[in-house]
Amino acid sequence: MVDVPELVAQAREGRPRAVARLISLVEGASPQLREVMAALAPLTGGAYVVGLTGSPGVGKSTSTSALVSAYRRAGKRVGVLAVDPSSPFSGGALLGDRVRMSEHASDPGVYIRSMATRGHLGGLAWSAPQAIRVLDAAGCEVILVETVGVGQSEVEIASQADTSVVLLAPGMGDGIQAAKAGILEIGDVYVVNKADRDGADATARELNHMLGLGESRGPGDWRPPIVKTVAARGEGIDEVVEALEKHRAWMEEHGVLAERRRARAAREVETIAVTALRERIGDLHGDRRLDALAERIVAGSLDPYAASDELVASLTGN
Repeated sequence: MVDVPELVAQAREGRPRAVARLISLVEGASPQLREVMAALAPLTGGAYVVGLTGSPGVGKSTSTSALVSAYRRAGKRVGVLAVDPSSPFSGGALLGDRVRMSEHASDPGVYIRSMATRGHLGGLAWSAPQAIRVLDAAGCEVILVETVGVGQSEVEIASQADTSVVLLAPGMGDGIQAAKAGILEIGDVYVVNKADRDGADATARELNHMLGLGESRGPGDWRPPIVKTVAARGEGIDEVVEALEKHRAWMEEHGVLAERRRARAAREVETIAVTALRERIGDLHGDRRLDALAERIVAGSLDPYAASDELVASLTGN
């Protein structure tokens, strides 16, 4: 058994091994997870969570690394969750993102963690919300969450971040057209990376045009800016940080930040509750109650919806 209070105290002191241990307890769904979350709860709420998403090849890892450098120059303590595809053999993360951010490995003010999706759709690992809580409680002032890079399906980051950054790049084919039904609807800040390539200006113009289509923003509403960068050389990164800080200030002024965080907490509670209920239903395989409901459905005396209502009532005691 782990001494959770001591581990949390060490994490608050910035000890990377303690932070790593806490995130491992989260990823492994440890029996002590409830104790961990209870200990972390009073220590969270101070971090600014920035999500970075976009199609493969747009430079998410390079941009994340450049943002880490910018925030470190500003004296901020930074946490990074780099969500990698799961290995089909071990189920672990392939660690490509962490390799590309190795320049920050020796910086005590930066904590980088690669997490495997383990088949979870939406571009994030299922344990990402709890891992964010760990980094928040450990004193990270900015948490950068880089999604796996699967294209327009990775919109889940919008529900986990305070600010969502969507990255695109010229020369990637008709990326905007492919993404408009997904990730182009969730961005608070848009970045056209690799802006030294031909077509960068055209990509920015097309993006600006698409953002204007069907726009129904009123006076004072946030209009997502478009920033051009060459992340590999650090060009334009200060402008991205400026856009992020402006969005944060706007959210605080209009009460949006608090509302987003309440919604995030509500979704987290819902996910935990649904997972627990699903586990209880899974334990019913071979249970007489489930078999009896199935027999009534086959006999035509009960429909599946009414049967599910009875099952939920029996599981919850209502």
